[in-house]
Amino acid sequence: MTESGVRNTHARRDGPLKLTVVVPCFDEEEVIVETHRRLRATVDAIPGVHAALLFVDDGSSDHTLELLRQIAAGDSAVRVLSLSRNFGHQLALSAGLEHATGDIVAVIDADLQDPPELIAEFVAKWRDGHDVIYGVRRHRHGESGFKLTTAHLFYRLMRWMSDTEIPYDAGDFRLLDRSVVNALLSMPERDRFVRGMISWVGFRQVAIQYDRSARLAGETKYPLRKMIRFALDGIFSFSAQPLRLATYFGFFASGLAVVGVIYAFVLRLANDSVVPGWATLLIAVLFLGGVQLVSLGIMGEYIARIYGQVKQRPLYLVRERVGFDSDRHTGT
Repeated sequence: MTESGVRNTHARRDGPLKLTVVVPCFDEEEVIVETHRRLRATVDAIPGVHAALLFVDDGSSDHTLELLRQIAAGDSAVRVLSLSRNFGHQLALSAGLEHATGDIVAVIDADLQDPPELIAEFVAKWRDGHDVIYGVRRHRHGESGFKLTTAHLFYRLMRWMSDTEIPYDAGDFRLLDRSVVNALLSMPERDRFVRGMISWVGFRQVAIQYDRSARLAGETKYPLRKMIRFALDGIFSFSAQPLRLATYFGFFASGLAVVGVIYAFVLRLANDSVVPGWATLLIAVLFLGGVQLVSLGIMGEYIARIYGQVKQRPLYLVRERVGFDSDRHTGT
């Protein structure tokens, strides 16, 4: 970058700023009013920032959308994007990023486990020259030992299996420069693991540690089934290691088979009329069959993602937009 380019970047980061806060929501009627209040108070306290709050309703079945309409009617800075059904958190987040128009974009869940007040610190780090500022969970209150253990193992497994260095214990709570948002929007994959995609694009990234609170109200939207699906999306989207592991298992099984053949041949040369080990033979057959089925399952996961990708269906469908007409007047 030239010296004039550096000056222009610094001037932009030091001047008036447009911020969009993207908030994916799914069945958050018990907390959404308080979420808006705390976000509104946070962005109003950041000097030199003109903010818009973009709530993405991911097909809620409760009164979340109705409450968001009421909030938007009383706050001209609120935008509501209602999806036609529940597409999942990562696609709702992607929809919010696509509709965000700020110079910088913050992402936070609606459940208030991540503190909205930290966005002010994110903005300060962005003004210092960073392009991605992400929160790292130092302590996670109100979560079970099972959830804490599996989350700990998941991030370390991802780091080991992926060629992309994905930070430990970092969720989707972060702030992105417009250049990073544009880079994400240019990536067309359907099975999206957004935090991994953000790590992949690079740019200047910095972490801020914080303590994650328990949910203010309601229940988690990530039961075990969805947690497993989310983990598989992360692994299969950012690593070919499962295919390599299937190959390694195949070589290992083949090696065991060779050892068994040699063992049987030696016994035959020793004039044993009966080769012992029917139980061992049964175990070997079951083992080989299991390896083959696991290998087919791994290949099936990749093929299923290819199949979903080539259909080229839209990532999401929008049923309703609220408050976006005011963008023409406010410029956010």
